[in-house]
Amino acid sequence: MKMKMKKILSLSFLIAISVFGAMSSRADDTNAAAAAATNAVAAVTNAVAAAAPAAAAPLPAPSLDQRVASLEAYIANTDPTAPLKDTNGNQVVANPVIIGNPGPGHNAWLLTSTAFVLFMTLPGLALFYGGMVRRKNVLSVLAQCFLITGLVTILWVFVGYGMIFGGTGAAAKEDLVTGWVGSPMIDWMMKNVTSAPNSNYSYWVSENVFAMFQLMFAVITPALIIGSIAERMKFKAILIFMTLWMFLVYFTQGHAVWGINGYMNGVWNAGAKIKAMDFAGGTVVHMTSGYSALVLCLILGKRTGFGKQNFAPHSLVLTYIGTGMLWVGWYGFNSGSAVAADVIAANAFTTTTIATAIASFVWPMWEWITKGKPSVLGFCSGAVAGLVVITPACGYVTPQGSIWIGIAAGTICWFMCYKVKGWFGYDDALDTFGVHAIGGTTGAIMTGMLARNSVNANLATNLKAYVTDTCFQPLVMEQVKAVVITIVLSVVGTVVIAYITKALVGLRPSEEVEIAGLDISEHGEEGYVN
Repeated sequence: MKMKMKKILSLSFLIAISVFGAMSSRADDTNAAAAAATNAVAAVTNAVAAAAPAAAAPLPAPSLDQRVASLEAYIANTDPTAPLKDTNGNQVVANPVIIGNPGPGHNAWLLTSTAFVLFMTLPGLALFYGGMVRRKNVLSVLAQCFLITGLVTILWVFVGYGMIFGGTGAAAKEDLVTGWVGSPMIDWMMKNVTSAPNSNYSYWVSENVFAMFQLMFAVITPALIIGSIAERMKFKAILIFMTLWMFLVYFTQGHAVWGINGYMNGVWNAGAKIKAMDFAGGTVVHMTSGYSALVLCLILGKRTGFGKQNFAPHSLVLTYIGTGMLWVGWYGFNSGSAVAADVIAANAFTTTTIATAIASFVWPMWEWITKGKPSVLGFCSGAVAGLVVITPACGYVTPQGSIWIGIAAGTICWFMCYKVKGWFGYDDALDTFGVHAIGGTTGAIMTGMLARNSVNANLATNLKAYVTDTCFQPLVMEQVKAVVITIVLSVVGTVVIAYITKALVGLRPSEEVEIAGLDISEHGEEGYVN
């Protein structure tokens, strides 16, 4: 029995040793496999790390000389990154204080200019026009100016800014129509517009400030059309017409003339097909609104009783006040278009003052000669004419050139309003065509004649062959081409939009409403309560 028990114990011991050995062997195999897997992963990781490029080392800080050079660029309104680049244009040092930050002085001037240009519409233009209509229509003019201010701002924020100024200038990829129509989605709701400068338009001004500045131009332009069709167009018709007009005419013209890849942006687009230039809006603002105003007033027809009743301004006091506001605000309009507080802005300020003052003198002197009396309305109209004609030229011409522009403004625009309007008999109620269309055209052509390299060094960038400092330099023909295209776009666009609006809601109120006045009929209010 003992022998049998020993055999059983010995057998059990042998089995236990065998099982333990097998388990140990399996554990060793598992550990070996795990080690091999770990080694493989490590090998792959090392291989990937070896294949990937090393992280770029941060750029070194600029030297004192480079920092000073960047600050000097601020004073000169030039590229602050130029001192930080090598000869191939690659940035080799960092300067986070300069790059991506606006310059306080230039930004402050454009913020101020933006407020000035808004001041031109509300209250300047509203009072200027409001005083010239009959008292029963004064509120309609004020309401129309306010309507346009809100409407255009909405369009601008959603699509307008991007359609004119959005993108990098790669037209083939970004424009709907190369050089003419920008994409409405590129800056949808101003999604890409920040406080950093957009170097396509300024090295030192925040892009959102630049966008707001240009918005004020977009606001006043359709408001100018009101002057031609005052006292006789439905409020809802104005709403529809102005919405369509902004898309078809203003956004198109603005992109072609001011967009970085614009078809007619001769100053900044080396590939521009027409080497024209417009400093502050002769073609974009005054010609588009002026020629559109003429077409629209012809389609509308004359005011009820025109030529038979008294249509004299109801308050030249309001018109006089509005004129003063326009003149003050226009410094933001013209000098602000330098997009910097620099030597070009200073020249624009000077030439604007000279041309406006001379035109405000010349117009009433012609009245004195022909009618025997210089009128207050003549002083006001002459001042506005001078402001209009100098607008496309103010940053390109010398003070001496602005003298001739002032004389031309006070003479040509006066003649259009005094004689030509009577010859043809059209009812341009507040002389939008005679002052803005003709004045803008005169200014655009005289810009071609009087632009000088000594005033603006940027003329040598892409226009060296066109600005030769003579009265009949090649730039004149480029300006004429731009004038013709602007007229065609404005006239054709307005005809199409006017008849679309007429089909949708009609253009004119009933004769009874027009006789009663638009204030009480359209707005349920009166400007003056007896």
